[in-house]
Amino acid sequence: MTTHRPHTTRESYDTVAADYEKLLRDELANSPFERAMLGVFAERVLDAGGGRVADLGCGPGRITGHLASLGLDICGIDLSPEMIAVARWAHPRLRFDVGTMTALDFEDGSLAGALAWYSTVHTPPAGLPAVFDEFHRVLAPGGLLAMAYKVGDESVHLTHAYGHDLALDVYRFPPELIAELLGDAGFIEAARLVREADGPTATTPQAYVLARKPE
Repeated sequence: MTTHRPHTTRESYDTVAADYEKLLRDELANSPFERAMLGVFAERVLDAGGGRVADLGCGPGRITGHLASLGLDICGIDLSPEMIAVARWAHPRLRFDVGTMTALDFEDGSLAGALAWYSTVHTPPAGLPAVFDEFHRVLAPGGLLAMAYKVGDESVHLTHAYGHDLALDVYRFPPELIAELLGDAGFIEAARLVREADGPTATTPQAYVLARKPE
């Protein structure tokens, strides 16, 4: 059985933080599917009256900054202190804090929206229920969750990425499993988009999901 090692994930992202930000800074400009789903997420949160949104596993804040430009009141949370330092440098007008997705520093029902954009890829399937339960806890009734993840049913161990030696387990999930686990946590899936691998930064199919916490 694979064991989740958050300390190893944190250390790896601390190592690559500055180069990661440089390499992926403009990646969203080349990702029309991502922009489309993020746009729908932002529009639906705003149409529901807006409110606080959290980018959970925000990395250097590139998605946080994009959603802020679309009008969301958003903050970022990440396990890696170095990623948070880079995010604060890159987006000085936004708030970023160190935190973990399994113990979020938000009150129950306090968020209008939550984003987990490829931030569950280092969590083994057995660890996802606790993460989804925490997402459900912090969202207000009617709140919206947006997720992106890699599609598949296997894991890959990385020893080198973004120009550095590191140690990261990357998990791919079947969409049916994610839908089932979100349902078990109390979410209703509102939309799902799966796209095929189409480039050097998308070498496997990718999935995007919008899920709602019932009123």
